[in-house]
Amino acid sequence: MLIRVGTMNESIEIKENERVDQLYSQNVKIIQSPEVFSFSLDAVLLADFAQFKSTAKIKIMDLCAGNGAIGLFASQKTKGQIDQIELQEKLADMGKRSILLNGLENQVHMHQLDLANTFTKFSKDSFDYVLCNPPYFKNEVSSKKNPNPYLAIARHEIKTSLSQVLQVASGLLKMNGKLYLVHRPDRFLDILNTLKENRLMPKRIRLIYPKRHQEANMVLIEAIKDGRPDGIRFLDPLYTYEGTEYSSEVKGLLYGNR
Repeated sequence: MLIRVGTMNESIEIKENERVDQLYSQNVKIIQSPEVFSFSLDAVLLADFAQFKSTAKIKIMDLCAGNGAIGLFASQKTKGQIDQIELQEKLADMGKRSILLNGLENQVHMHQLDLANTFTKFSKDSFDYVLCNPPYFKNEVSSKKNPNPYLAIARHEIKTSLSQVLQVASGLLKMNGKLYLVHRPDRFLDILNTLKENRLMPKRIRLIYPKRHQEANMVLIEAIKDGRPDGIRFLDPLYTYEGTEYSSEVKGLLYGNR
């Protein structure tokens, strides 16, 4: 299937078993497939949590970018240049076509690249912001992994690790540049220790809960490179559901009715 876009009547290919989903609050379209890892609420929450300057002079990097959803959502908040790094070729290809589908090829750029090779393409100390929704689970022998390799790599630290992700993020950031990370609360201490090892000081933290009176299942963290070690702020919690429906805040993020 071909989708016609833009004034030049260009064609964007939608391949077999792919679909086009939309974040209605931003009118952003994302090419997805049930065969690979699709974006979920954590991507929407991270893009909303991040705070950018609107100027075109800033540079943003999206690590472990998947099909590019976070970078596309972030593009609606700034005129800055956004680069994305994704290891898996199929996901990177979907991301590239989603960029074209949204007419953002002059602002957002997807690179199919191993994080280990980041600095063969990008200079150190050159980015103002880094975004990352990394694999959450350690790659342990006892870990149950999805038989789908795309999903396994996206969820488990098979091809990268928290340590490598934060080392690359710190290397990319300018002094006082900001990292925005979404992860799991059960790795909070590991995250804090690894941030500190890489000159990244947490400044804003928000916990995400499925419902009231349940344990948090996500944490959003803003950290500053070479920031002062004090002044951490814990923001109001976010609840995903109110009863059986999305909370009013989540509805606003997804559908724009805040």
